[in-house]
Amino acid sequence: MANTVIRKTKDFVPGNCPVGYCMNIIGGKWKPSIIYMIRTERNRYSLLLKNITEISKQTLTNQLRELEKDGIIDRIIYPEIPPRVEYKITPYGSTLLPIIDSMSKWAIQNMPKNKK
Repeated sequence: MANTVIRKTKDFVPGNCPVGYCMNIIGGKWKPSIIYMIRTERNRYSLLLKNITEISKQTLTNQLRELEKDGIIDRIIYPEIPPRVEYKITPYGSTLLPIIDSMSKWAIQNMPKNKK
């Protein structure tokens, strides 16, 4: 039961819209940030939690599980003491990186400069 991933809108794609399909995979408040951080070597749970200060532990765990279930990221467990877990973008997930890059570029150009 701990690995159960339940999403209300997973298969909801009104009008068979391709953008809606994409949003079901990477949409929401946290997934694009998580993908971006994993890509930029902030690929451990503690680093993600440290860099996304507003996210709860449970939400981060759920989002990582969803991304893993969708084949966007892989969870790698290293047999060490204490165990080390890292996430990496899969080859399938890397097909989303141009979208994440475009989002980043757009934000850099349009974010308020003095946001507090």
